[in-house]
Amino acid sequence: MKTHRTVTPRQEVLAERNLCVALASLQTPEEVRAFLRDLCTPAEIQAMADRWTVVDPLKRAVPYREIHRLTGVSVTTIGRVARFLTGGNGGYATAARRLEAARRAAHATAHG
Repeated sequence: MKTHRTVTPRQEVLAERNLCVALASLQTPEEVRAFLRDLCTPAEIQAMADRWTVVDPLKRAVPYREIHRLTGVSVTTIGRVARFLTGGNGGYATAARRLEAARRAAHATAHG
């Protein structure tokens, strides 16, 4: 993480918290997309998209090399995501679980 010489650790924590609150305030994928496009460079967005792309195949235990072949995402990035998926802060797992629940609910509504 980038360090700022004039910013205290507490200020850094507050800045990160404020960013998280801003993201949580957005209500649609379109709002999040607009925010990310304003906030991040195209390369930063692509890096995040690449990481998210490999979560589902990792959860399904697809081998790293096969994920790389299918997505073009580097094996190093795949390994990093795998480490955080199993031993990180729980963010990937929470988002994946909630998206899966939303998909199941939508499917049940459409077919029920």
